[in-house]
Amino acid sequence: MKTLRENITSKYLEAANRLRSKSARRRIVAYVESYDDVFFWRTVLSPLEDDTRYFEVMLPSHQRLERGKKSVLMNLLSQQVGEDMIACVDADYDWLIQGATHTSRQMIGNPYVFHTYAYAIENLQCYAPSLHDVCVMATLNDHQVFDLEEFIRQYSVAIFPLFVWSVWYYRRADYHEFTITQFSNVIELGGFSLQEPEACIARLRRKVSHKISQLQQKNPDAKESYLALKRELTGEMGITPDTTYLYIQGHHFFNKVVLPVMNKVCSRLVREREQEIRQQAIHDTQRRNELSCYSHSTQDVEQMLKKNVAFLQSEPYRRLRSDLERFVAGRKTAAATNDLSRTQA
Repeated sequence: MKTLRENITSKYLEAANRLRSKSARRRIVAYVESYDDVFFWRTVLSPLEDDTRYFEVMLPSHQRLERGKKSVLMNLLSQQVGEDMIACVDADYDWLIQGATHTSRQMIGNPYVFHTYAYAIENLQCYAPSLHDVCVMATLNDHQVFDLEEFIRQYSVAIFPLFVWSVWYYRRADYHEFTITQFSNVIELGGFSLQEPEACIARLRRKVSHKISQLQQKNPDAKESYLALKRELTGEMGITPDTTYLYIQGHHFFNKVVLPVMNKVCSRLVREREQEIRQQAIHDTQRRNELSCYSHSTQDVEQMLKKNVAFLQSEPYRRLRSDLERFVAGRKTAAATNDLSRTQA
């Protein structure tokens, strides 16, 4: 049963905004899915604030510890979403499948629901061109010992054909026959070595090729629809083989692909810096002090990834920013119309 607070929240926000003076800023509540989303969406929404409006990012319910997209959308719809209340969610596959499910239609059809376009915030936190900079933030060592951006590009190209199959299934009623979990299991890196990254990519290609052969045998009449979907993804939706990593399951990509690789890169950078200190120290006391100082200055790479805001240069963010700018422009138009009506009255 809905609480009284839940039923009147939207109307209360509208009334509270009307009671403020014209010079006061209007509050727009932005519901997000989880604690990790708060900083991400604060980063996205802050540039849109001015002397007329501000956003307050919050979780979907103060009454119950509910999280996730479903909770956000249900909470939003139950409170008569409007100009003072928006939902900010991960796109998951709901953008890719273009209305094939009820949740997808809710997400892409509601002008007050905004999504990442990328699968999740984790994909954007791992924006490939920025990964070296994240290593520098974590280790304070700017030596590029491994080309992370190129590795992620090769990873993306290797998994792209199977990614198309994954989306193909999710646009149909039989998506359970090839789930996102099954897809993620195929595209795991397995063992990774900084000395032989090409072996890791070659192994990945073999796994992907084997699975594609199975799916082709299972769906002998799917060639035309598969190719049509591939053209749509790369043409209309702007998803290239090089950027496939942005549209696969975010937690999997973050935890099973990027983090293991970056941990190895950062470990090497730390050892390199420590060795440099040992070689340059004049005496033991200086060596201990410098090593201690350096150790206290380094950061956990996982936390640095979660705070990485370089996604502001990415294509999914540009699409999201465009959606939010249209929303803000629409609010300005509505506010001007209301002011004119009150003046005439």
